[in-house]
This record gives sequence, C-alpha cells and structure tokens, in this order.
Amino acid sequence: MTHQDESKIDHPISEDIHENERCLKKRVGIGESFDVGVRKISVLDKEVQFYFVNGLCDIQYIIELLKELMFLDAVEQKKSSVKEQILNRLTHVQVEEVGTLDEAIVEMLSGLIFILIEGDSKALVIDVRNYPGRGPEEPDTEKVVRGSRDGYTENIIENTALTRRRIRDERLRNEIMRVGRRSKTDISVTYIKGIADPKLVKIVQKELKGIDIDGLTMADKAVEEFVVKQGYNPFPMVRYTERPDVCATHLLEGHVVLFIDASPSVIIIPTTFFHHVQHAEEYRQAPMAGTFFRWVRFSGILFALFILPFWLLMVQEPELLPDAFDYIGPSEDSNVPVFGQIVLAELGIELLRMAAIHTPSPLATALGLVAALLIGEIAIEVGLFIPEVILYVAVGAIGMFATPSYELSVALKILRLVLLFSVALFNVPGFVLGTAVLFILLVRSKTLGAPYMWPFLPFYPKALFDIIFRQAVPIKRKRPSIVHPQNVTKQDG
Repeated sequence: MTHQDESKIDHPISEDIHENERCLKKRVGIGESFDVGVRKISVLDKEVQFYFVNGLCDIQYIIELLKELMFLDAVEQKKSSVKEQILNRLTHVQVEEVGTLDEAIVEMLSGLIFILIEGDSKALVIDVRNYPGRGPEEPDTEKVVRGSRDGYTENIIENTALTRRRIRDERLRNEIMRVGRRSKTDISVTYIKGIADPKLVKIVQKELKGIDIDGLTMADKAVEEFVVKQGYNPFPMVRYTERPDVCATHLLEGHVVLFIDASPSVIIIPTTFFHHVQHAEEYRQAPMAGTFFRWVRFSGILFALFILPFWLLMVQEPELLPDAFDYIGPSEDSNVPVFGQIVLAELGIELLRMAAIHTPSPLATALGLVAALLIGEIAIEVGLFIPEVILYVAVGAIGMFATPSYELSVALKILRLVLLFSVALFNVPGFVLGTAVLFILLVRSKTLGAPYMWPFLPFYPKALFDIIFRQAVPIKRKRPSIVHPQNVTKQDG
C-alpha cells in the first residue's frame, strides 16, 4: 500500500496515548520539522499532550491553557472523569472533539491545537490560531477618494469578520470547507440565506467538492478555473474584489462569494461584463457625478479596444476619411511600417508595465524617466516611431489602465492585438469581422448559467438603464434578476 493510500484511511484515536504519539511522530515529523511541537504534562495522574504548529497559533493562549491545567492538578482531586475536569478548565470559547488522528492533524496544520488525554479515544481541538499577516489596508487597485480604507487580507478569519461588520444579519452564512489533498485550503462559501438562490449555492458547493488536486497554492485563481471552467475565453468570468463594502453590496444583491484562505481577493459569483466596468467611487459621489465617472470610464474602455485598430484602418484606407479629418494619419513616409510601429509600441508598453511591477519603489522614478526620455523622444528622432503612433498607443494604454477590473483590461489588450492583426491583413473586412467575432464571443459567454452580456442581451431595459445611469439608492428597490434572488425587494415603498 502506498503512502498516498495510507493517508486516505481514517486512523481512530487510540486510548493508548503512547501509540498515538508514535503515529503522530511518524506522520507530522515531530523531531524532524522544527515548527511542529508537542508539550506533555501530567494532570491528575493522567498524561496530557498538547500538539501545535509554532507560528500559526498564539503561544500566549497555549500558555494560559497550560497554567489552568497545572493549577487543576495542584488544587483538585481526581474524580471519576478526568476529561470532564479538564474540559471545565479549558478557558476558551471554541473547544470541539474529534475521533480520528486525521481530523486532529488537519486542524493542527490549520493553526489550531489538539489535546490528547491518556485513556481517552477523543481529541480536544481548540482554536488558538493566529496567522502571520498584514493589517486590513486599502487595496491599491480599488482606491476611492471618499469611503472606507480597510481591505481584505490573506487571513480568511479577518475577511469574514470584515464582512460581518457590514452585514449584521443572522441569515448571513459562512460555510467552510477544505479543498486540496495536501494544502487543505480553507474556502468559505458565503451568502445570505433567504436572498441567494439555493440552486446557485448548491452548484458552487458541488464544484468545490469536486476539486481533486494536491494543493491550491495560487488560491483564488485556481479555484476560479475549477468552478467556472473558463477555458481560453480571455474575458473574466468572475469578479474579484478586495473591498469589504463591495463584497457586502453583492451579497445583499443575492450573489455568492468565495473567501479563500491566503488570498486577499474574494470571488463574486455570478457576474456579467457590466460588473467589471463599475467602481466603488461611482457610489461614493452624487448620482450625477457617478454617472459622469461611469461614462468617462466607458469611453476609456472603448478607446482601449478600438482606437488603435480604427486609426490603423484609416491609415491603410485614407479614402474612408471625411475631408474634415484628412489630417489624421502620417504626413510623411517612415522607416518602419505603421503596423510594425504599433506592434513594437504595444510590446514596449507591456514590457514597461511588467518592469514597473518588478521594479523596487525607489527606482520607479528612474524607470519613468528612461521610458519618457530615452525610449519615447529618441525613438521618434531616429525615425523608429512617428508621433501619432505614440499618441494613440498612449491613449489606448490609458483607457486600459482606467478599466476597474485588471482581468478585463488584460482581455481588452489581447483582443486589441487580434483586431490590429485583422485590420492589417484584411482592412475593412478584417475590422468588421473581428468586431463581429468579439461581439459573438461576449454574447455566447455564460458564467454558471448567467448570460455574460445581461441586461443588454437578453434585453432588460430597466437594469440596462441602471448601468448607463447611476441611480440614487432610494430609487433602487429591486435586486438584479440575473442572480434569481429569493427575496426580490430591497426596500418597501
């Protein structure tokens, strides 16, 4: 029998504590791994063993528990049930019993501790976890001028607490499960009972239970690929957020949210294309200002996708331009074909973006100077680029950076390159065909049965109006029908 087969067998806890100790020493590497430890004490003539992982639990809690049991041994007499006496002295709010070593080991490796008592076939599991991590700071990708400054961290316990702080509803459910044969990653399926569609909740839970893999080291992204099965579709099928207020808003609409331990982003299911083009800043300003921001953002997204392919089309087919716009296009011949310049500039922008991510902060200014002066100015002077190429590539890049969803901006980048190649090869038919294929791809996409282009297709005028115009909160009395909420009404009136 292989070691993997042995790990699938449930090993019951023996009443012989030394047999348990030998098994645990072999399985979790006590004496080999410096961070896995055991503390043995004697309480009322019974040996008691504390098993823990140093670094994942709060040592002060363990010390307090040891003090209580040592005090118990010093002042009380042995009664019929030593276990009951020990239970009454465990000064903690979360104490559970497990009957197998497998359960106890998983809990220990998750940051809890378990206690074995001589002569007892149950282990006492106590939640004293204290994961190393950072504070709940405002996420860099979702900053707002006004609004809360807290954001999710890599600690799933903190993340669910930040959400409960905003939704103090007794029907808010955080159903936790562990996924991954070796990683045992904690995943919380979070929803509001009575609002979220039970069928959607069951589908998500079924997909999570069906994940059979060693580990989820990439956390949220790996979970998304198992649950949604995106394939080679470049568009994001789920929405990520690191803001508790955004997450709470979607929960109240009827969405299901996945919290994955070790990830500061939560997954919102289901989502449409229009979920990815909204930002929290729109709801922190007056409805008119929010509408203005939204239109500017929509314009930026359209520019990011179409401005370069359309300009290249006008360069290759100048007769399509009206006389009033005949200044568009290069006024003189260049050393490099326009299409080649665009491809080089696009690759240059992408390389600069990657370099900015990997460049230490003190060197970021130097990188900006190199990009602006050496690459931009000198490349134009030597005739490698014409100024118009730099202009339109920059406008497209700005539109991409203005897209609220990073995943959507990357998808737009890829599709813009596809459109550029289509125009370069086939001119007007290439532009029309490429745009049509893009539209068909969007319309045919679904995320867990939800149409990706809702409410545009299928057409739902009231919801589409709400996307185009940011409405005041008192006006919005209905939850979006795309999530099939059980309770449709948000507020009476």
